[in-house]
Amino acid sequence: MSSHNESIIREPLITGNNITYAQITEDILRPVEKLPGRAWWIGFSVASMGATLWLFAVSYTFWYGIGSWGLNKTVGWAWDITGFVWWVGIGHAGTLISAILLLFRQKWRNSINRSAEAMTIFAVICAASYIVAHMGRPWMAVYSLPLPNQYGSLWVNFNSPLIWDVFAISTYFTVSLVFWYTGLLPDIATIRDRATGLRRKIYSFMSFGWTGSVKTWQRFETVSLILAGISTPLVLSVHSIVSMDFATSLEPGWHTTIFPPYFVAGAIFSGFAMVQTLLLIARKVLGLENYITMFHIEAMNKIIILTGSIVMVAYCTEFFIAYYSQVEYEQYAFINRYFGPYWWASWSMFCCNCIIPQVLWFKNVRRSIAATWFLSIIINIGMWFERFVIIVTSLHRDFLPSSWAMFYPTWIDVSVFVGSIGVFFTLFLLFLRVLPSIAIAEVKLLLKGSSEQEKKKILQSGHIDASQGEFYKDALKKFDAIDIAEYEKV
Repeated sequence: MSSHNESIIREPLITGNNITYAQITEDILRPVEKLPGRAWWIGFSVASMGATLWLFAVSYTFWYGIGSWGLNKTVGWAWDITGFVWWVGIGHAGTLISAILLLFRQKWRNSINRSAEAMTIFAVICAASYIVAHMGRPWMAVYSLPLPNQYGSLWVNFNSPLIWDVFAISTYFTVSLVFWYTGLLPDIATIRDRATGLRRKIYSFMSFGWTGSVKTWQRFETVSLILAGISTPLVLSVHSIVSMDFATSLEPGWHTTIFPPYFVAGAIFSGFAMVQTLLLIARKVLGLENYITMFHIEAMNKIIILTGSIVMVAYCTEFFIAYYSQVEYEQYAFINRYFGPYWWASWSMFCCNCIIPQVLWFKNVRRSIAATWFLSIIINIGMWFERFVIIVTSLHRDFLPSSWAMFYPTWIDVSVFVGSIGVFFTLFLLFLRVLPSIAIAEVKLLLKGSSEQEKKKILQSGHIDASQGEFYKDALKKFDAIDIAEYEKV
């Protein structure tokens, strides 16, 4: 793209001076080709301990059964399904960034899509581990698949939303994995061409014979668009189907048609928050401030405030529906949520998801790295509480007071959840170590049109309106990687 095709008032997607195609390759591949630093080793050690805890807790569950969890006859779902839905939701942002923003030609996705896609893969793996662990007998997982008739009677109940989950999530994982790996091929080939010895052989195998010819690039772009088109409906369908685990039941508090859009909005809300949590640290530790800029951070914050507002409206709508229905059981379910024994969870959910994120309406907060990172943590805590509230508070008091029961997590419940976070971060840190966290080829497309240095040349040429130049320079003040003093001379 030539520089005159993009307006000067658009903020740059690549900052820094003297950025070349070779420099982009060097900057992005530095964490892959160099030895890891102290920060990576500290993070990996802590994450590995969490992963070890998860392995122990899940093994303990398989050995002693799910009676080791805090479940009882009344609350049959609790931390396990809470964690499952939470992880599936976190995995939504990757596909949305990769597929939908690609179809809408949003160039700012180019710097963040790779890490977001990897996050999706790892989050779905953590979610699936909950389902297998919840079975108690993991070797029975094969019966959730439609087996050929020669195996005997068909065990799959296609009327069950739990089976819909199996197909939706396995499809989502497969398509996301193919989409992610397809985008990696040209970058893996770049690592291959720079490597020697055994590393060269490994990356040569992983690159699937990528040559970089014009025909190869044409096929690559065609396949990327096809996969984006396939993935786009999955963003809406997967969490909609997950919500039907609840919405298709007759349980008060679950039996509501607002769940599918409400769950999708909440998934994107929590997914983008996790992207912020990961990338704000990665950009600093890996020295990628020139490629993951303040523009990217602010754009993601705008999506967070949009989806967070949708979630807040959904909370209020649920209350209104319960009131308007005049069904006493439905009304009691919602009153019990906020004023019953689990009031602390419900109010934590409401504060973390609805009240605190409203500060993102202020521009200074959206542009603050520290505030953004803190809010991303708060949002994901709130979204975990949301799933806990939906599941546990709807179950612990049913139609018969004699069967009311409280849920109290055991140390195994806590260990499985904390351990799954360790597994997630272990996989993500290994990804940063062996594969480029930013799509090299896609970022290079931005250099000749959307980079700071190209826009600076336009300013220096003097062939633009002075007011546009001042508007552009004023917008650069929020970028932490730009020296504004240089522009005073322009």
